[in-house]
Amino acid sequence: MSNEITDFQTDVMERSKTIPVLVDFWAEWCGPCRVLGPILDRLAQRNGDRWTLAKVDTDRHQDLAARYHVRTIPSVKLFVDGKVAGEFIGALPERAGEQGLSKVRPGKHQKALDEVQLLVARDDFDTARPILEGILDHEPDSEQARVLLARTLLTADPARAASLTSAIEEHSRYFPAAEAITTFALLLQKRPEALPEGKGRALYAEALEDLRGKKYDGALEKFIEVIREDRYYDDDGARRAVIALFRILGDEHPLTAKYRRPFGSALNT
Repeated sequence: MSNEITDFQTDVMERSKTIPVLVDFWAEWCGPCRVLGPILDRLAQRNGDRWTLAKVDTDRHQDLAARYHVRTIPSVKLFVDGKVAGEFIGALPERAGEQGLSKVRPGKHQKALDEVQLLVARDDFDTARPILEGILDHEPDSEQARVLLARTLLTADPARAASLTSAIEEHSRYFPAAEAITTFALLLQKRPEALPEGKGRALYAEALEDLRGKKYDGALEKFIEVIREDRYYDDDGARRAVIALFRILGDEHPLTAKYRRPFGSALNT
């Protein structure tokens, strides 16, 4: 096939530092690969100024398939600056392929998104929010921008935060963050008087109050205690709340580290 790599380091890793490289992992025996291949060729011709195409025969390059966890083909991964920036699996009709690529390739605001992500990580929401609103005015389908904006709105306007993330689907690389934000936003909107009866109700209501007050240490402690006392209260709400908080705080956050083990212990009690 055309565009077949000769040296992955040169053709993909180094090349992706100057222009995004879309890598098609395929094999000769794979019927869907033979369907997708010509579609990607045509899309590459139409988008040659935005990204370039490279192809990896997984039979010849089993080491690369293993390195990038390619278990199903065709598997398409976008490399930017030597790292996987997006991906999708399976053959798609040409129109769907164009739509799929629009979700994985960097948009013209990618540099601004990378910069604003640092602002969000520092909780500088007031600076980040207008930048993200401007990006979404031009790229309303940018899932990264939607997730970041939702994060800045999570405690200020949880209803809008949930509306920004609720439509992001499971195959998206942004789904875990979107799911956490949606869960968190819905928890913030729960009212104590509307909570179901149950042994864990009072403590669960206190945890929600801590959540609304950004007292995440207390919220995590109380949600975990609810798991111990009334495991499936509010449709397993305490477990979902802890997972959402861990994802929003991040794996390296001190509170995530502090409560990860007690959470696991509570689940196995």
